[in-house]
Amino acid sequence: MTDCLFCRIAAGDIPADIVARTDTVIAFRDIAPKAPVHVLVVPFAHVANVTEAAAQIPTVLAEMVQIAQRIADAETGGEFRLVFNTGPTAGQSVFHAHGHLLGGAELTWDDA
Repeated sequence: MTDCLFCRIAAGDIPADIVARTDTVIAFRDIAPKAPVHVLVVPFAHVANVTEAAAQIPTVLAEMVQIAQRIADAETGGEFRLVFNTGPTAGQSVFHAHGHLLGGAELTWDDA
């Protein structure tokens, strides 16, 4: 989708601090981090939210979790929170499925 921010980042049209990339998933640092490590883990396939990802691309969703673990192993000692916001009242502002990998410090629920 040409008007989707994350599709444009995945296509290389918009620069990002990329942490990991596979054939189906890209991970990059959030521009407004809520924790010392705040990485967005995003599928290349455009699906609106994690529920659609689970229904339409479940193996890619599993890969997103694996990528999150790999990044956390390298950057947080393996401990992390992976948050998926679904819908505007839940805090989703980009309607392309993505997980927020948060870590690098003791997190409170206010950090999510």
